Amino acid sequence: MAQPYEERNSAAKTRRQQEDQRRMEFRRAIEDRFELRQLQAEIGDFPEVNLWQAAPAAFRRNAQPAR
Repeated sequence: MAQPYEERNSAAKTRRQQEDQRRMEFRRAIEDRFELRQLQAEIGDFPEVNLWQAAPAAFRRNAQPAR
């Protein structure tokens, strides 16, 4: 049996909204990844900033405070 026009229209509208929501989530994920890579590239320009990330945890714990 054929569905009434309003039901078909409502189902199509709901489906489009769900597709739009998925597309926006995907787009946000891409933008977040792009921003993260951009930030990492900017930080990469300053090797002294990366030292604390690369240094082993034991080295950081045993480091003497500056006097």
